[in-house]
Amino acid sequence: MWLDRVKREYGDGLQIIWKSFSLEQMNNHEGPDYKVWEQEDIAAPRSLLSLVVGEAARGQDTAAFERFHLALLTARHGGNWRIALNDLGAILDIAGEAGLDIEALKRAVEDPATVAQVGRDHTEAVEQHGVFGTPTFVFEVGGAAYLKTFIPPEAESLAFFENFAGMTASSAYFGELKRPQPPWPKGAI
Repeated sequence: MWLDRVKREYGDGLQIIWKSFSLEQMNNHEGPDYKVWEQEDIAAPRSLLSLVVGEAARGQDTAAFERFHLALLTARHGGNWRIALNDLGAILDIAGEAGLDIEALKRAVEDPATVAQVGRDHTEAVEQHGVFGTPTFVFEVGGAAYLKTFIPPEAESLAFFENFAGMTASSAYFGELKRPQPPWPKGAI
């Protein structure tokens, strides 16, 4: 939601390519051979289904995918947690509202190639960029950084992004910055 505001400010000057990453895979207790995307029922894991639908949506229409992705994030993180990320009906409702072809989406979700792409995205993120959590930003100039944040107020969204990107995008010296807890997030909400 925050990046949507930033993207509106930058317009075509900022390209965001969303990739699948499974926190459930990263935090699994089954061992290194377990792959969430290889499970028989893709709705059984807590969030795999949403990643697969997102991948299927990406193949239809860029603008509709972006509307869908923002609506899904808002439904999940917009404050009321009204959607489970493995509830196909609710996810398809959001997809329909975004203008996606639901029947084509259902076919793509059932296609093993769509599920496999989720696995490839996740594996690439871990192996090539060291991703361990979300959101992780991989910048075109080569830097990558995980950011734990609250959604900044709209008036501060662009400046916050530019400060973050300026500090992490191309600096090889930036390692980790963490606020002591407590008091964080005092004053952030």
